[in-house]
Amino acid sequence: MSPESRAGATCREIGIGRRRANGREAANRERHRMSVMVSQKPLGPNEMVAQAEAALADIARVRDGIGRVIFGQQTVVERTLVALLSGGHALLVGVPGLAKTKLVETLGIVLGLDTGRIQFTPDLMPSDILGSEVLEQDDKGRRSFRFISGPIFAQLLMADEINRASPRTQSALLQSMQEYHVTVAGARHDLPSPFHVLATQNPLEQEGTYPLPEAQLDRFLMQVDVVYPDLEAERRILIETTGVEEAKAQNVLSAARLKEIQNLIRRMPVPESVVEAILSLVRAARPGQGNAETDRHVAWGPGPRASQALTLCARARALYDGRLAPLVDDVRALAEPVLQHRMALTFAARAEGMSVRDVISRLVGTLG
Repeated sequence: MSPESRAGATCREIGIGRRRANGREAANRERHRMSVMVSQKPLGPNEMVAQAEAALADIARVRDGIGRVIFGQQTVVERTLVALLSGGHALLVGVPGLAKTKLVETLGIVLGLDTGRIQFTPDLMPSDILGSEVLEQDDKGRRSFRFISGPIFAQLLMADEINRASPRTQSALLQSMQEYHVTVAGARHDLPSPFHVLATQNPLEQEGTYPLPEAQLDRFLMQVDVVYPDLEAERRILIETTGVEEAKAQNVLSAARLKEIQNLIRRMPVPESVVEAILSLVRAARPGQGNAETDRHVAWGPGPRASQALTLCARARALYDGRLAPLVDDVRALAEPVLQHRMALTFAARAEGMSVRDVISRLVGTLG
């Protein structure tokens, strides 16, 4: 069979739900995949507009619900929501006290997701995250193992201060973030759907922290830098959070509705100009691709997962702004949060005082 015929057969199997050798695993991967496109009937223009308008109204209610609790930080809220609408995970980086944890808690309530929280500490073990098997004995003396699930079995997992734990413990999230299941004692356990990880991290110069493994960083759709609030936002924080009563988040969406919006985003068309801009940007960020400045400053660059992330996030940002298709401006706006944790500088570049953001900014400037 030719490669074209094999590809066509694979698409037909996905479209009609035909059983494969391992039906359960295939079905789970189909639900959660990041790169494989669903073979679905294209939406007509009127249907696409109607669904987009309904989704935009829901997104507006989510934004309002978050705005009642989180003051200012519009860029942080936007990027975090874009990551969730894209079906991915986000890493929130900032010094303590900037409401990173509060933002994650608020998102769980507003979006109607079953939430779990793990406070990462140096003595945390992988079994504290995934769960473990315990030996039980029934009334007849028969013994068997029973799996007790860990806090990772939630639709929205808050990994608080993730870089406080050792790399071994951090790596316990690798399989779950990519394959949406965990394996304990050789047995597979599927995670809830949707499943998102929102991790918070203190800057690496803080004492008692460990750098995240590169493979795990690549699992995060975006790295969202949380900066200090502006003057007016901080003034509002002082006034509204130091009284007797404090604003509480309210649920405005359901997990099922969130999945519908995520599916709609995957079906949004992407103009060829946006595809070319993504390919040009990501490939230019890799050493050995003919860009002299990148060769001099970048030790290793983003892989194809970065291109996938930019495509999904550009679609989600377009819908977030009320548009039916992404623009090259979306790629420019998302380049830093999508690429910065997928690149590393050479020793010479660090010695010159350069940062990954500087490199990305120069590459973005070359986009037409």
